[in-house]
Amino acid sequence: MDGKRKRGELRIYLGAAPGVGKTFAMLSEAHRRRARGTDVVVGLVETHGRERIEALLEGLERLPPDHLELDLDALLARAPEVAVVDELAHINASGSRNPKRWQDVEELLDAGIDVLSTVNVQHLESLNDVVERITGVAQRETVPDEVVRHAEQVELVDITPEALRRRLAHGNVYAAHRIDAALGNYFRIGNLTAFRELALLWVADQVDVALQRYRSEQRITDTWETRERVVVAISGGPESEMLIRRARRVAVRAGAELMVVHIMRGGGLSGASPQLVAGLRRVTEDVGATFHTVVGDDVPTALLDFARGVNATQLVLGTSRRSRLGRVFDEGIGASVIQASGPIDVHMVTHDEARRVPRWRLGGATARLRSLLGWALAVLLPAAVTGAGLLWRDNLTFSTDVVGFLLATVVVALVGGLGPALAAAFLGAGLLSYFFTPPRYSLVVGTPGALVTLVAMLAVAVVVALVVDRAARLAERGARARTEAALLASYARTVLTSPFPVVRLLEKVRENFGLESVALLERRDGEWERVACVGPHPCAEPDEADVDVPVTADVHLALRGRTLPAGDQRALEAAAGQALMALRQQRMAAETAEAQRRAETTELRTALLSAVGHDLRTPLTSIKAAIGSLRDTGLRLSEEDTSELLETVEVSADRLTGLIDNLLDSSRLATGAVAPQLRAVTYDEVVARALAGIDERATLSVDVAEHLPPVLADVGLLERVVANVIDNALRHGRLTPRRMVDVDGDGRIKVDEPEIAVRASAYGDRVELRVVDHGQGLPKNTASAVFAPFQRLGDRAATPGVGLGLSVAKGFVDAMGGAITAEDTPGGGLTMVISLPIAPVTA
Repeated sequence: MDGKRKRGELRIYLGAAPGVGKTFAMLSEAHRRRARGTDVVVGLVETHGRERIEALLEGLERLPPDHLELDLDALLARAPEVAVVDELAHINASGSRNPKRWQDVEELLDAGIDVLSTVNVQHLESLNDVVERITGVAQRETVPDEVVRHAEQVELVDITPEALRRRLAHGNVYAAHRIDAALGNYFRIGNLTAFRELALLWVADQVDVALQRYRSEQRITDTWETRERVVVAISGGPESEMLIRRARRVAVRAGAELMVVHIMRGGGLSGASPQLVAGLRRVTEDVGATFHTVVGDDVPTALLDFARGVNATQLVLGTSRRSRLGRVFDEGIGASVIQASGPIDVHMVTHDEARRVPRWRLGGATARLRSLLGWALAVLLPAAVTGAGLLWRDNLTFSTDVVGFLLATVVVALVGGLGPALAAAFLGAGLLSYFFTPPRYSLVVGTPGALVTLVAMLAVAVVVALVVDRAARLAERGARARTEAALLASYARTVLTSPFPVVRLLEKVRENFGLESVALLERRDGEWERVACVGPHPCAEPDEADVDVPVTADVHLALRGRTLPAGDQRALEAAAGQALMALRQQRMAAETAEAQRRAETTELRTALLSAVGHDLRTPLTSIKAAIGSLRDTGLRLSEEDTSELLETVEVSADRLTGLIDNLLDSSRLATGAVAPQLRAVTYDEVVARALAGIDERATLSVDVAEHLPPVLADVGLLERVVANVIDNALRHGRLTPRRMVDVDGDGRIKVDEPEIAVRASAYGDRVELRVVDHGQGLPKNTASAVFAPFQRLGDRAATPGVGLGLSVAKGFVDAMGGAITAEDTPGGGLTMVISLPIAPVTA
């Protein structure tokens, strides 16, 4: 024993939708473990009144629930072997140690306790926006995907949509009064089918990640056909776009994902321009595939290594553009890939470019092919010149023979380089001396002229070969520079555009050079620390690396998987520099965000102190002055004066109460502690309650019909919203003079146009409440800012209030799934619109 506590294991039952049976499966597993003698305790299970769940809880030890919240301290003190904790994505009540239940579970796991838990697929963080688009409802309770992915076991619990709807109709999921609404909204066949597909795809990805991890740990390179993946190789030539689209059709028919890989030779002989590659990248994104770049001198090997690394099952290649003569010396990439592909299926696609004979380029052949061809020509060409000279001896002169051998030497030098050229020169000189220089059929050179001729042939061979070699080296160097430039441009684009630039950059380096793992190491206080890494078994120190690229004395890029040629060192150093830049950029962004957060907090605190200081002092001063007058025995106050002073105390106390309520509500919204209790409620009853606390002298026109459909809202929160909005209208809507008329000449004065109007109307699947004032309205382009805390746009400093009323109103409306907006009132003023969904009709 090393004294370290072993972390507990997490098992999650993932439900495709509520009611599929995940809690039932979890409790069944708890009974199985208890029967095997395992110490099992139920920390919390939400039964929702389901009899079968309550029956399963019998026989299991349970901690007494506290208002449906997990008693974490009691469960840690009990320290069972296995804890059962339902609803992993649940939001804990305000004041709990952790905001989310999954954080409670993390503490249990850290304490060495195994946990059984449940979660529905719609609560996964990565699927939150997808679920909202499907259902129109945003999920407040979410759990990070990584929490679920790191579970030791994830079991999918699923039934068909039809079976789930029958289960719901029989009352096995929800109470009777919720069944019809659920069947008509959330549990529609289309929704359930979409949830089921989301769950299956998510679990399939999780299984694929686990499989890749296992293959990496076990160093398995053979292809396992567990999932169809299609890889299409492109050269950057004119046929590349057609190949991508053809491969996309192959992938669609196979139900597979598509990967486009561009192999860049280490010598840069791909010949594709950056503009063309960028265009192919856009085409790849348009067809829904992923684009990858791999560097390798041996294209077939690099391509197959990539395909095996991603566990591809099919390869799509274009047919060779080599001529028949070229294939004699080099069979081509396609043939090499087919011979070494093993279980990977290879599709050879014909294209128009295959019919065109490629232009002959020395750089187009590999170094090995050029060398072999050069040595062959070094023997064949001098022999051919000798045969021609002997055949037409009577018609050719000695100078013609010399020119023939010189021409053969130049051709060999152009093709094979220095070694074959020297061999051709010596062989040609010997043949010229033996067959054509007197005395013939002897290697003895009889005249000084013949000797000069032989020496000149050798000199020409050396000079031409040196020139050709230099040109080839320069061409190769330029091509390598183009490759490096393309890689650096890709790295720079990753640093500038990726949300996680360091990790993505390391992943590209790993992919480009076919490595097992890449790690960015930084030395702090004498110890090496992995700042970022990708791939299995990353290096912990530079000494463990197969290739160590120092960026600075304290920052190294450690590569594991294979040794790389020295020619790749410059590209790796540039990539390491980009990684360091991305790391610093990431840290600077974090520091900037933290500084901005602190600045906003300081600004908010300053605004709060300034506003609250004024608005607390004013009513407190009024209260103190009024109470002082009432207690002063020397003052003789009339009943009217006493009543007025008491009214001052009451009004000032109401102002303090409103201020404190808004501050508390703002704090609750900031901490996410507002949990609406939604039910059907009508606007007329809410408006009546909200107006009960409004000054009776206020001029209001209320037109809220009783027959309007009820909305889905929290009565208390909606009442506060309406009261805040009307109060805001009363305080800011009296800035234009009232228009008064004498009605019927009887001397009674009435307002021609009501100062504040409250109206409601149904629109589509929502009911809107409008609070209309005819004040000065808002400055242009400030409608959204009116809901920010401590904003009193166009207000006077002496106006009471801290500017929290509308901020609190917006927070409450958002929490209830509604919307509140500000509009200009025709003729001047401001109209606040509160929009809430119509409550589902229940039986």
